[in-house]
Amino acid sequence: MATEIKAPQFPESVADGTVATWHKKEGEAVKRDELLVDIETDKVVLEVVAPSDGVVGKILKDEGDTVESQEVLGHLEAGSGSGGGAAKQEESKSEAKADEGKAEEQKTEAASESAESEGGDGDAQAGPAARKLMSEHGLSAGDVKGTGRDGRITKEDVEKALANRQEKPASSSSESKAAPIPEAEPGEREERRVPMTRLRKRIAERLVSAQQNAAMLTTFNEVNMKPIMDMRKNYKDAFEKAHGVRLGFMGFFTRACVEALKRYPEVNASIDGDDVVYHGYYDVGVAVSTERGLVVPVVRDADQKGLAEVESQIIDYGQKAQKGKLSIEEMTGGTFTISNGGVFGSLMSMPILNPPQTAILGMHKIQERPMAVDGKVEILPMMYLALSYDHRLIDGKQAVQFLVTVKNFIEDPARLLLDI
Repeated sequence: MATEIKAPQFPESVADGTVATWHKKEGEAVKRDELLVDIETDKVVLEVVAPSDGVVGKILKDEGDTVESQEVLGHLEAGSGSGGGAAKQEESKSEAKADEGKAEEQKTEAASESAESEGGDGDAQAGPAARKLMSEHGLSAGDVKGTGRDGRITKEDVEKALANRQEKPASSSSESKAAPIPEAEPGEREERRVPMTRLRKRIAERLVSAQQNAAMLTTFNEVNMKPIMDMRKNYKDAFEKAHGVRLGFMGFFTRACVEALKRYPEVNASIDGDDVVYHGYYDVGVAVSTERGLVVPVVRDADQKGLAEVESQIIDYGQKAQKGKLSIEEMTGGTFTISNGGVFGSLMSMPILNPPQTAILGMHKIQERPMAVDGKVEILPMMYLALSYDHRLIDGKQAVQFLVTVKNFIEDPARLLLDI
């Protein structure tokens, strides 16, 4: 009895998906919960596993086909998940092929012996293996001295002739026989056309929509990273020993942004039609770059989490993102986003809003620069910060004050503990 292989139940925000990869072929044995096929949506890649042991039957949806929620992708035939039946079939096929090969070899040997007795051409005086090797290297019977019975050319004779030819300098005749290496025509330029993935198309749509539907503006500031870097240097070992996670910069910036969001609620709000929605919670999205594109998992209730919890969750999200294991729930929502282009060496940029959010913070590369401190020039590790915001809701004054607040928390981390 056949079991249907169905696409998973898509969330309401996902209309359909695309069959990305079949990991099993028709006739291949599978075990229960073994990965069968990946379904790519505009947000995540969903995995479809085998509902039971069996053998993959007819595949109804090939790679690249569009599928809807709960649509039948193929059938799973009843059978042993260990692959015993399929293995026997393969074994019998292999045996049959082996028998055919032996028969062909016997026919070839017989034809060769017949040609010898009839006094055929020189190549006929060689065995099948020798003739094949001679053909591959462009040798004739006159190039090889046979040492077999009645002057028969063996495979070893051909190998010896090849070795002798390699030791001698190539002659003009052999050079003329060599096939010329094809060269590209002058001015010829290669192109490769690849369709966009669903995730990349969705990212493109959202970015264009953000620029078209928001009055986006960006304000900049710079922050002295030395206090945070000194704190990391002094406490990183003790922190990792106590919490089992490394002390990074993202935890500090997340906490600093949450405290600034409390002071400027418009930056944590969103626009819904003609209404402004003020969120009484702080779900901070953290932009993560993957091979498939940019994804933004969300740290829920960031105001209720300590540095260790935030760091641990961000690391976990990063690992899941690289493996394509993030769930739609982990990337849904978010009231504010942090993007760290500095990990790739970006010195300054203007991040694009993540709708329906009204603001996003861009972190950048830490660069040592000469700074004036109390009338003296000092070399300090500085970072440019950028806040892009929707001017329809957030005024310039609020945006600048928000960014200055984040700057003050980072340059004086004690403020986070004292709540000042």
